[in-house]
Amino acid sequence: MNKEKTKDKFTFIDLFAGIGGFHIAFRNSGAKCVFVSEWNESARKTYEANFRKIDPEIFENGHFVGDITKVDPKDIPDFDILTGGFPCQPFSQAGFKKGFEDTRGTLFFNIAQIIKEKKPKAFFLENVRHLLKHDNGKTFAMIRKTIEEDLGYSFHYKIVKASDFNLPQHRPRLFMVGFRNKKIPFYFPDPVELTKTISHIFDGNAEKKVGYTLRVGGRGSGINDRRNWDSYMVDGEVKRLTPKEGKRMMGFPNNYSFPVSDSQAMKQLGNAVAVPAIQAVAEAIINSLTNYYDKRK
Repeated sequence: MNKEKTKDKFTFIDLFAGIGGFHIAFRNSGAKCVFVSEWNESARKTYEANFRKIDPEIFENGHFVGDITKVDPKDIPDFDILTGGFPCQPFSQAGFKKGFEDTRGTLFFNIAQIIKEKKPKAFFLENVRHLLKHDNGKTFAMIRKTIEEDLGYSFHYKIVKASDFNLPQHRPRLFMVGFRNKKIPFYFPDPVELTKTISHIFDGNAEKKVGYTLRVGGRGSGINDRRNWDSYMVDGEVKRLTPKEGKRMMGFPNNYSFPVSDSQAMKQLGNAVAVPAIQAVAEAIINSLTNYYDKRK
């Protein structure tokens, strides 16, 4: 992790931050992080170990917080872009009677509260693709309605795979992007050619070219299972993913460190976002914002 000077043109907050995949992606895109929320102590330990030196103000200013539900949105510093991969939770009301209030009791409600209070220029949310069908589509419909009608933002979404951005695993995820000014055009970036394979991950000759999805923690599947994620035939031997290979599978930098056990590190990586995919969308968001606001000067 390098402490290179970013352009600091746009600022962002990192919610449900995990180990900082969004932070890396947006920082690489020229934005500056001003606030982080992550409740898991093990993930917080890894996050701080990697970002305290390069973005010390977050920690020195008390902007590295735990439970986002205990944070008053008014206490969050001003920012331009809200980011986060939030849990998929059902809403208690299915009838859309109260709109925004129907999301109360879920972590999406906290996201919506922050957007309502802080009015950022844009947001970028990530979730599992199952969110589209969750609760017979009602969950996604409520999220979209809240963002478009109650908060007044545009809403763009797409299923994006890690392999679309040159990582050798499928890992489909739902990306949702929106802008406060609905006139700002936005297009998800086109996939790039997949040139990396499992062989590149292990520095050897692997039988399988692309893995299914690096999953959360410790549940290995059979070596011949097409969904297998943690064991591969490399140079005729069964090789298991270690954090070194896990970082490569998720697009984290080689010098990203884990002050936790290997099993905890693999669980954290299984929960992380695919950095190159996030970064491609981050760059598209920043380009859309830059082009729009530059024209207004």
